[in-house]
This record gives sequence, C-alpha cells and structure tokens, in this order.
Amino acid sequence: MTADPRSDSICHFRRRTLRFCGLALVLSLSRTRAHASSAAVALDVPYVPTPRRVAERMLQLAKVGKSDIVYDLGCGDGRLVIAAAKKHGARGVGIDIDPARIQEARINAKAAKVEQRVEFILGDLFLTDLSKATVVTLYLLPRLNRQLRPQLWQQLKVGSRVVSHGFDMGEEWPPERTETVNGTTIYYWTITEAHKKSA
Repeated sequence: MTADPRSDSICHFRRRTLRFCGLALVLSLSRTRAHASSAAVALDVPYVPTPRRVAERMLQLAKVGKSDIVYDLGCGDGRLVIAAAKKHGARGVGIDIDPARIQEARINAKAAKVEQRVEFILGDLFLTDLSKATVVTLYLLPRLNRQLRPQLWQQLKVGSRVVSHGFDMGEEWPPERTETVNGTTIYYWTITEAHKKSA
C-alpha cells in the first residue's frame, strides 16, 4: 500500500503548529510573570523622586565632602549620588531594585560627567553590604526604614551619618536633627558605639 504524501504533509503541518503554539504560550506566560514582577516592585517601593532642593539639603546636613562615600538606598534616577559627586567631590553608590531606574541613573551620571566617581547597583538593599559607606541617604517607606535600622547599626562604622527624606526610624532610634524643606521633613542620625553594641 502506498503512503499518501498529502497525509504526511498534514501531519508535519500539525506538528509545526503545535510547536509554535507551545512556544507562544511559554512566551506569553513569561511576559505575564515579568509584568507581575514589575508591578510587585512598583507597589512595594513606589518611585517618587526626591526634589533636588531636598536632596541638596540632605547632603549639606550630612556635611558630605571629598573623603565621603555616599550610599543612596533606592537611588531612583541617581540624582542624589550624582550631586554628591559633582557638587561635593564625594564618591557615591546608588542601589535600586528597578532596572529602568539603574539604567536612567547611569545615563544621568554620564551626562553629568561623574561616571568615574559613582556606581549604580541593581539589587536588594537588604542584601547589600553597606560597610564602606560613610553617609547613607534614603527615601523609602516607614516599615522599610524600621527593617533597615538593625542593618545600619551593624554594618556602618561609628561616626557614619544617615539622612532620610520624609520618614523616621521609629521610636527605637529618634533623630538627632530634623529640618523641613519644601514642606517635607528631613531626619538625621549618626552611628554611635551604643548602636554597635545594640546591633
């Protein structure tokens, strides 16, 4: 009995169609997971840039200078780290979980001609070693500040300064100074021996 060539062609076509549909389904699920992941990041840490006037006052309050290494946690477009390098001569490290913000920050640093003095890291700030920082700046959320406090006490050196835009560190760590700029509060702390012992 002779095989029907049309039957072979139909089977081949069906196999190719099934493979194509399977691939399309995998890609669709991947895009859905990626979108869900991005949405989760956005909801957990919404991107709201610090006004430049507030950012500058945060650096002034911490008395940032050429010998400092400024870590900005949740660095966004990199404006605070870039200002620390360009206006105060410091070195800076920005950390953010959003790839788009890190890419934007690197572009901004290059435009400001400070890319040799700053670094932007895509990552989780709670998993980042902060021990090299002499100044830490942040604009997060109240619960994140409280979660971060033990890490700051443990990793930062005595004398390191911490400045937060908008939110304090809870009752366990009252600020040494507060200032109001552009209708928002800036909080300031320094790391002491007592903090190191408590950590």
